[in-house]
Amino acid sequence: MTSIGRDDIRRNDVHDAALGLRIPSRYRHDWALFADWCAAADHHPIPAAPDTLALFLHEHPAADATQRRRLSAINAVHTDHGYPATGRTETVRRHLDATRASRLDRLGRLLMQKAVELPSAGWPSGLFGRRDALLLVLAATGMSFVDITRLRRRDLRLDSGTLVATIRTGERFRLPPDPETGDNPAVGIYRRWAEIQTFLDQYPGTHLLRHHLTDPIEIIADPLDAEQGRQPLLCPIDRWGHLPHAHPMTPQSVSMLVRAHLSGRAPTRKVLPVPPQDEVDARIEPDLVLDSGYYERGIAARRRDHESLDNLTDVFDDIEARTDALLGDLIAVLEGC
Repeated sequence: MTSIGRDDIRRNDVHDAALGLRIPSRYRHDWALFADWCAAADHHPIPAAPDTLALFLHEHPAADATQRRRLSAINAVHTDHGYPATGRTETVRRHLDATRASRLDRLGRLLMQKAVELPSAGWPSGLFGRRDALLLVLAATGMSFVDITRLRRRDLRLDSGTLVATIRTGERFRLPPDPETGDNPAVGIYRRWAEIQTFLDQYPGTHLLRHHLTDPIEIIADPLDAEQGRQPLLCPIDRWGHLPHAHPMTPQSVSMLVRAHLSGRAPTRKVLPVPPQDEVDARIEPDLVLDSGYYERGIAARRRDHESLDNLTDVFDDIEARTDALLGDLIAVLEGC
């Protein structure tokens, strides 16, 4: 599009005086409908929360083409003013596509079932089980694998029995309790993994962690400090059970694990025996008692070695002279060939 064409479009833009926005003329009717509804329902039209947009679409039923046109208008206004496109969030996608929402709900229930079945105790099975269980819970929300790997420890919280995850764009994914039973396995799964990270905050290293997973102790969780809050929520685990806090998992590894658990081909982690803590602590080097002549013998040995090696300089000089002579003879032979 030429600069003249863009100028013509900008001259036809409509200005929303109440919000201080510039609205492209082709979107003014759809945007006005949304902005008026937000004002009446006491919602912020920009930046609009995904739940707000989903509620707007629910209260204004229309044909799919009309709803997509409305979303295009709302997305365009957001992106033109530097905000994420709210209409591209998972919450809105589910609302618009009932078939997709039903499929993801079935998948979410299966992932949650797999997560509940994973072990949470034993070494190292409990460590892998706790991490993978939370990974499956997050995947059950419909969150993308990329968004899962970008989560930080501060991005998950509990709100009245509901587990809430907030991704980088600000979209919130909620896992509420079962409306019939009131149970919420996602909360317990999250707490068990958070306990691992809290334990490592207080006792870094895997030596004590393996004992905690076989014989747990009470862990008092303090509020996260700034550095802890920025740490990745999910990190890789090597075969020795080491967790590098600063390195998040990759989307490829998350995808691979989710598919492996769904297909029943996830690696089986055997529970390894862990020696009792008192036996480990008992392996202390015994104190050595040196006899009174130890230092005198050492001094005498060093003096003796100094005297016996005193003539090494002459020996090395002799070797160097012989080497030079042999090199000279070799050069003479080569020149005579």
